[in-house]
Amino acid sequence: MPHMTRPHPVRLTALLLAVLVLPAPSSAQVATTIYTGGDILTMRGEAAEYAECLAVRDGKILFVGPAADAQKHVGATTQTVALAGKTLLPGFIDTHGHMVYFGKNLLDANLFGVKDIPDLIERMKKQAERTPADGWLVGFGYQSRAMKEGRPPTVEELDAISTIRPVLIVDSSGHLGAGNSAVFKEAGISASTPDPEGGSFTRKANGTSLLGPMEETALNAVRAKRPPFTGQLADDAITGAAKVWASYGHTTAQEAGLGLGNDDIGIVVNAIDKQLLPIDLYIAAKDSNVDDTVAAAYTVASQYNPSPDGTRSKLLADRPDLDKRYVNRVRLGGIKFWLDGSIDTAWFTQPYSTNPSGKTGAYRGYRQVPDEVLDAAFDTYWPTNLQIHMHMNGDAAADQALAAIAKAAKKHGMRDHRPVFIHASYLRPEQIEKMKAYGAVPSFLTASVVSGGDGVLKLWGKDRAAVALPARTFLRMGLPFTFSHDAPVSPVPSILALVDAGVNRTAGSGAVVGPDERVPPYAALRAVTALAAYQIKEEQTKGTLEAGKLADLVILEKNPLKVDSATIKDIQVVQTIKEGKTVYRR
Repeated sequence: MPHMTRPHPVRLTALLLAVLVLPAPSSAQVATTIYTGGDILTMRGEAAEYAECLAVRDGKILFVGPAADAQKHVGATTQTVALAGKTLLPGFIDTHGHMVYFGKNLLDANLFGVKDIPDLIERMKKQAERTPADGWLVGFGYQSRAMKEGRPPTVEELDAISTIRPVLIVDSSGHLGAGNSAVFKEAGISASTPDPEGGSFTRKANGTSLLGPMEETALNAVRAKRPPFTGQLADDAITGAAKVWASYGHTTAQEAGLGLGNDDIGIVVNAIDKQLLPIDLYIAAKDSNVDDTVAAAYTVASQYNPSPDGTRSKLLADRPDLDKRYVNRVRLGGIKFWLDGSIDTAWFTQPYSTNPSGKTGAYRGYRQVPDEVLDAAFDTYWPTNLQIHMHMNGDAAADQALAAIAKAAKKHGMRDHRPVFIHASYLRPEQIEKMKAYGAVPSFLTASVVSGGDGVLKLWGKDRAAVALPARTFLRMGLPFTFSHDAPVSPVPSILALVDAGVNRTAGSGAVVGPDERVPPYAALRAVTALAAYQIKEEQTKGTLEAGKLADLVILEKNPLKVDSATIKDIQVVQTIKEGKTVYRR
């Protein structure tokens, strides 16, 4: 469709008022709210399309189009919202984040930006003052390579915080951490404990005692022992996170790995029972927690879905889209596997250009999941509606994913499964062709360019960095891709920061990492709206502004397509609207 021009405000007002002397529309066609007077970006198609008016009724979009046609939807009770030059878009969709984990982190120590180990210890001591006596002291967000010492704290250094209470710190990637002597004792871990596949507990030079740091699956083994959040803590974790997501324009959030904590299922079921969520939450169950999550989902479904006699044992909140995949705004949509690690532990077919600290020889990172485990998961879930999400940074991990998909497709035939390649940071050209054949969708962590781009250049080398997160390659090939923040890996779940990073790809040092993979602003916006809805298989109800879809909307102070691209991240979210109801207002 051609672009629509914005009408003169005086003529538009007269046009809308003219309905008072025209035949009244039927009640089913009367809008609750009409938005006009700003840029309304529909996000349909591959080029920017604008509309003059958008009408909402009963939580759905009733009309999108010219002001001349909007008058038939104006009634005595219709509210007209003047955008006053602001920009209206579809609500943003989180394609890879950890909202439940983030919510718990809101109650933990903030370790982002710590400059050295004494600074970290001081923050953790303050955390001890506000943590119940029986609770673990947990902090999140430090980066070893950004600290003065260039390493994580040792057991002895963390024992300075407490020798009695468990102390656990996790770095900003969520893949590395360290603990004090009490946390290892609580978890039943000693120097003689075998390293789990895909991870390690660092030992001192004598090999008979733990140093403190741990990686990947080893960290997960300790993290899983943390006491559960219950009662008010469980309420605060989920509602606090949802408020943050809504403040950044999300109308759909994601928990991409439910089960990192042993209380995750309980927190989500509590939110369902109490109807705590103002926005939708798509869940992908952690691979090792699938059985428990599916069992919980079955129990919830049996409680909330209609029984044969037409009654319900619990009240199901009605949804305008009648999408019964959601129960009180929660949907189990997939399963999550970690195939490798972060920038320091990504699994490559070729060695790192520069080894991370402490690594020797031809270091290629870690495999985390045996082939037979991933193959069995695809054999089970490829024929179902549950998507498989796979975290991967290196090309060896992508090879493993593609091999598992090939086996499933050969056995069960091709399906519209849309397997999600989370991060997909480094892909070889032939791997992208295979992804195209299988309908795989990459979710690029563009936020990592800012925080980790310089590390990628150093550790992976210029050649791999130049084609990392290959969004422009996917755009040229006409393939879908999305952008994600992975919060709390990113300190905040800012969607516009992702758009900015995908457009500019500027690292913290100012270096442009992979300039040939930059995408135009409109393509970046599609990656968090229309294509994001496609990734999670909800494109029929979300992602674009079209009649019949949910009235999931976000209002921005400026149009990202009309500002200096380096300032997209600075645009403020003015209002977030979920199914016609405001869930955030600046």
